[in-house]
Amino acid sequence: MRSNAPRANRGDNSTIGVVATNARLTKAQASYLAQLTDDGYSRAIWPVHTIVDGDTVFAVATGSLPGEPDLIRIGALAADVMSTAVLRAATQATGLPNLPAVRDLK
Repeated sequence: MRSNAPRANRGDNSTIGVVATNARLTKAQASYLAQLTDDGYSRAIWPVHTIVDGDTVFAVATGSLPGEPDLIRIGALAADVMSTAVLRAATQATGLPNLPAVRDLK
């Protein structure tokens, strides 16, 4: 590592997301859905889950859809949606003074 390379501080690079479904999920199933959705971070963020960040996904369920949920399908779709959301947020954000956004870089 170069001595002049910037160093990240705890919490500097945290990504916090929420995934919601209308499926009826138990607490354990919601936790599993959050874990599956977190795979979307790995597709869109590098590095992800370092020692100094707090990358986290929360899952919520309205429970309005009756029947047994297909967690594999829901989780796969949620990971795709999360990676798309992260990329969209990064490319559509606007910069601040002395802190340019991706769209400001030429």
